[in-house]
Amino acid sequence: MKNIKKVAFVGNYLPRQCGIATFTTDLCESFASSNPSIQCYAIPITDIEEGYQYPERVRLEIKEQDLDTYKAAADFLNLNNVDIVCLQFEYGIFGGKAGSYILSLLRNLKMPIITTLHTVLKNPNVEQRRVMDELLAKSDYVVVMIQKAVEILHDVYKTPLDKVRLIPHGIYDMPFIDPNFYKDQYGVEGKTVILTFGLLSPQKGIEVVLRALPEIIKNHPNVVYLVVGVTHPNLLRHEGEKYRLSLQRLADELGIKRQVIFYNKFVPIEELNELITLADIYITPYLEENQITSGTLAYAFGAGTAVISTPYWHAQELLADGRGILVPFGDSDSITKAITRLIQNEVELHAMRKNAYLLGREMTWNKVAQQYGNLFAEARQKRSAIMRKKISMRSLDEQPPILPEIKLDHLIRMTDSIGIFHHAKHNVPNFAEGYCTDDNSRALILTVLLENLGTINSSIINDLATRYLSFVRYAWDEKTARFRSFLTFQRKWEDDFSEDSHGRAVWALGTCIGRSRNEGFSQMTAEIFEHTLTPVSSFSSPRAWAFALIGIQEYQRRFPGDRSARNTMEVLSTKLMRLYNENCSAEWKWFEPVLSYCNAAIPRALIVSGRGLANKEMLGCGIESLNWLITVQTSSRGHFQPVGSDKVFELGSSKPVFDQQPIEAYSTISACLEAYITTKDKRWYNEAEKAFQWFLGTNDLGIPLYDPVNGGCYDGLHVDRVNRNQGAESTIAFLLSLYEMTNITNIIETFKEPILE
Repeated sequence: MKNIKKVAFVGNYLPRQCGIATFTTDLCESFASSNPSIQCYAIPITDIEEGYQYPERVRLEIKEQDLDTYKAAADFLNLNNVDIVCLQFEYGIFGGKAGSYILSLLRNLKMPIITTLHTVLKNPNVEQRRVMDELLAKSDYVVVMIQKAVEILHDVYKTPLDKVRLIPHGIYDMPFIDPNFYKDQYGVEGKTVILTFGLLSPQKGIEVVLRALPEIIKNHPNVVYLVVGVTHPNLLRHEGEKYRLSLQRLADELGIKRQVIFYNKFVPIEELNELITLADIYITPYLEENQITSGTLAYAFGAGTAVISTPYWHAQELLADGRGILVPFGDSDSITKAITRLIQNEVELHAMRKNAYLLGREMTWNKVAQQYGNLFAEARQKRSAIMRKKISMRSLDEQPPILPEIKLDHLIRMTDSIGIFHHAKHNVPNFAEGYCTDDNSRALILTVLLENLGTINSSIINDLATRYLSFVRYAWDEKTARFRSFLTFQRKWEDDFSEDSHGRAVWALGTCIGRSRNEGFSQMTAEIFEHTLTPVSSFSSPRAWAFALIGIQEYQRRFPGDRSARNTMEVLSTKLMRLYNENCSAEWKWFEPVLSYCNAAIPRALIVSGRGLANKEMLGCGIESLNWLITVQTSSRGHFQPVGSDKVFELGSSKPVFDQQPIEAYSTISACLEAYITTKDKRWYNEAEKAFQWFLGTNDLGIPLYDPVNGGCYDGLHVDRVNRNQGAESTIAFLLSLYEMTNITNIIETFKEPILE
């Protein structure tokens, strides 16, 4: 390794609490210790805003959801002439869909890349497959820890075998010690200790072991089950200690509380080694087969602990040939028999311990680090000594747009405990105008989408979404089966029902069910969703139909097989088709003899319905009408110029140019991106970008409507000025537009392809 002077290890890093952080830290420190002449950098992925107290080894952090920090990390590594990058890959630790942000780093690196795969999926979804394909293409070598992963890479991903290296999971080099040596230190002297350790989460299957214990304890009352580890931080953020508490309740119900110890601590290495040593039996009762790596299994096995495990891939290989006992998934009776067998047969238990310990000597971290070092040297040798990266210069029309930061200051200002206010005086909420269902529905859609984007404080998003959903639910009048439209500041409903407002509420509820990760939100909306759909078929407003159709499409993300929703989609989309056929002509390819407001939502609804129903004629009409609308909304100078709201634009009359409303820009952006997703024609993305630039000043007056200070948006474009009020509809229209452009731009930047289905 004489030509290697600097190595960077990219992945989670201690003190972050996760298995990959432990692995990256152990590998980096072991390699650095064995190679003191080589400078080792750690580049961790940070998932919380306040960050971690990293050691000096860490030179630069990557913020999980900040794409710019991935590119900055590539610049740092190139600028510092790092010779090798060793990447730890797991889909869930990087930002973007399926961890796609990491590709932005890899594309810009000039040195060889060695990627350790902690997950290899046999049946990836489309996004996971695309990320893995590019990851494999960018990596000089990939490291896996079991033979099964080699086979999947070759058979599923068509990876050449000479590009794959099998290096086992490292373990700590510990002496072979009698389990009783440490038991008194932890208060379990005289006990037979069964151990499980690692971050707690439902897929670990601990409840299966608990159900096995009563029968064991009947005959062996000195058995204790020690569960070491904190709840997984991601689970803790979203569900708290729900899983741990359920395990404690189960232990209570089974009458085994005295025999179960939950050691709720992320233990340091020294203490972990002691806990592993004192265990008589180690058990990993995971619930799924497709796990190629288990660090906890490797550590326990290498320490010479007798192991019982379910037959996930890593366990199948490591425990073969009598090196452990495999039991079926979710089978408490089999666990009872296996534990009892080892307790009653000390000869078999000690032979199993010895065999595991001897094999484990080949897995110690110093030997694993040596294998990585050999691979680093091989990768370096394959590359030329001086590497020149081809500079890819793109013209302005090929570059993704520079988008503003998503800021919610004004949205928060416009929201109180009831919901979002309808209007504002300048940037101050106008209490006199009260609240409306339309705006709270829009705000609910926005916050659910932002929840999935993952770049904004989740507690803020959850708090706002809760208020908007509560308002929409309160607006539902079960007696009339309609949504009420306006609530005064004095908390009194006005006696009015709007078909369009009802349709938009259906859209919001469908989005909540289809996209929200908050199960309480989904359950609350599901209680009334079907009832809210029922009256829409009797409405006369094509926009109400369109809003409801978009809501159904969102709902079907989660429940694609719901026949009732599909039937309603067929009825409403057929109504739109009938309107289009009745009013369409060579000069006027539209659904009505007028163009009024939120126009592009109607062709968008036909596009998503045509796609969902596999109806090419419907899809064609949606694309055709949107294409005509784009022509109408393009100025003589080529920029976006929506139909004004001064008067109705009727067939045969001249188009009103002012007042131009933000809702028209948003509906156009959203419809064009749906057309882009559907047709893969880059032209539709360009039209969406053109409409978005209207917010930023590419409009008839050359004046931006977006307020960069607070994230708000002015209410419209007059003939001589902007409307300086920042009402809810305008601000949400801009934020929805920014979300959709950000989301689609991330896809383009990540995959360098025009679209993802």
